[in-house]
Amino acid sequence: MNLSGRACCAWILLWMFLAAPSFAQSIPAEAERMAPRFEEDYDAKKWEEVEHQLPLPPKAENLAEIYVSAATEHRFFVDINSISLGKDGVARYTLVVKASGGATNVSFEGIRCETRERRPYAFGRSDGRWSKARSNAWVYIREELANRHYATLYKEVFCPDKIIAPRMTDVHHALRHQQDGAPRR
Repeated sequence: MNLSGRACCAWILLWMFLAAPSFAQSIPAEAERMAPRFEEDYDAKKWEEVEHQLPLPPKAENLAEIYVSAATEHRFFVDINSISLGKDGVARYTLVVKASGGATNVSFEGIRCETRERRPYAFGRSDGRWSKARSNAWVYIREELANRHYATLYKEVFCPDKIIAPRMTDVHHALRHQQDGAPRR
């Protein structure tokens, strides 16, 4: 049987037209078969926080200032030597807040990028030691003036694309950018 090019194309198109519905039916069936396994795998990987060490007390030469807002008189710093990017998706760091009245607060904290939450692990004491935080609850980071520094750390330093920064150099770059863009007092 000798077919011309047009006739051959017509037969191929007819065959594809007739075969397409049965092929299309197999796609949802395959997806349905795979769905429970995907959900089981996803659910089986429950998040667990990794162990962490408390850092050394912060030193003035290791503090990087972060710009929060012109509306606050407080100054906010991160101890560069305390930063760790955990395999659990938590960025841990020492935060130093210098209040306009002269008080200084030091805390070791974590930001969980996946859920946009934060929690304190410990608070710095005047003798240079740490006091364990009473609450270990994760708190959602809101865009409120009183806690704007957490939103800044989340969005601009540790979790720029809503995921943990891939490398420590990315965090250091973000902190340098923060310092370069901050108005001087």
